[in-house]
Amino acid sequence: MALPFFKLGTLALRTLSKPIANRLKQQAGLHPKFRELIIGLAQVNHRFTTTLQRRIYGHATDVEIRPLNEEKAVQAASDLLGEMFIFLVAGAAVIFEVQRSSKSEAKKEEKRKQELEALKQRDEALSKEVEQLKLQIQELEKLAKGQGVAGILNFRLFGKSGTEKSSQAA
Repeated sequence: MALPFFKLGTLALRTLSKPIANRLKQQAGLHPKFRELIIGLAQVNHRFTTTLQRRIYGHATDVEIRPLNEEKAVQAASDLLGEMFIFLVAGAAVIFEVQRSSKSEAKKEEKRKQELEALKQRDEALSKEVEQLKLQIQELEKLAKGQGVAGILNFRLFGKSGTEKSSQAA
């Protein structure tokens, strides 16, 4: 029963992370020191992606890459920041789910081990009981052989009343 609620919770968390990421994007460009930091981040990201694309397409990579203007840099960095936030939330949800599932599997495995141990103990107890019954059968066979055929036939008649026994004796 907890699993559907957990799944719904992680889905709600992912859904809520998108507006939070958008709000983070909006606020990123307003604070001066943070704005400088994200502009630098955007310029590094722009140089890296441009160089990578040039290598993929086989173009020269030793050319000068023009930096982004300030507004484009802020927009690119805030987009990157928002996407990273959404990715981190989703990644954390996945990690949490994997750990929860792992714990659940460990509990199931422990339960299976306990059941297996109980079955082994029951098997050992039944084996001992079978051995005891074999010994009792062997003792009865020895007693029966010692008395011979007449001893086997002279067993008391079970289930007969006392009058029937007395009439047989007469």
